[in-house]
Amino acid sequence: MNLLSLNDVTMQFGGVVAVNNLSLTVKKGEIVSLIGPNGAGKSTVFNVITGVYAPTNGVVSFDGEKMIENYPKGKMKRLYAGENREKYTKIMLKRPDEITKLGIARTFQNIRLFRSMTVFENVLTAMHVRRTSNVFSAVFRINHKEEAGMREKSAALLKSIGLEQLQNMPASSLSYGKQRQLEIVRALATGPKLLLLDEPAAGMNPQESEELAEFILKIRSRYELTILLIEHHMDMVMGISDKIYVVDFGKLLASGTPEEIQQNQAVIDAYLGGAEDG
Repeated sequence: MNLLSLNDVTMQFGGVVAVNNLSLTVKKGEIVSLIGPNGAGKSTVFNVITGVYAPTNGVVSFDGEKMIENYPKGKMKRLYAGENREKYTKIMLKRPDEITKLGIARTFQNIRLFRSMTVFENVLTAMHVRRTSNVFSAVFRINHKEEAGMREKSAALLKSIGLEQLQNMPASSLSYGKQRQLEIVRALATGPKLLLLDEPAAGMNPQESEELAEFILKIRSRYELTILLIEHHMDMVMGISDKIYVVDFGKLLASGTPEEIQQNQAVIDAYLGGAEDG
């Protein structure tokens, strides 16, 4: 079963087409990687999936339901340089917080922890996404039972990952690799079905990258996650991915298993030959 589907997604900024008619699917339980040169449109795809950007055209479906749909209109109708201009006719958009509550969480290229907060407080803050109490009761701490439950779940999550001994330390005091892990754990605290990881191994040495790959496989199994990954470290991508999509200049260049992608000459020419350069 497909957990995530993109159909004919185009993202255009003014006259620049950043993503052009991209279609892809991610099946439940898979680790799927989205790779390509810098500037190929990969992070833009994540921003469309999470509601940061409304796509100029196309549809995003999640867990069997259409989640986002848009088409060129107004000034963009004249400027539109993508494909399938007349295919879509409806507008269906969601805010990032609404998409998070549906079960999609993400991390970013640059670590975005609350650096002055402790490890525990970072995770607890993310737990509040699932809070049922309103702002009034949260401010005046009326719903003590729900708050206590979230604190208990935060502690249990940190213990299951092996970070419980660090829970009272400021996030800023952690090693780079542990900060990356904490950012992923904080995303897990929102209770996702789909986890989007945007270059989680950026800045890591080979040993840290290997440990991160093992960590990703562990959380996929333990929390029954589906993972969509953007990454430049090809050893990690080839080692943990079930399927790979390759984009170049915003368009899909190839898709297949790691073995198929490694043997694809178009991919080698466009990307793999210089993948480790950035």
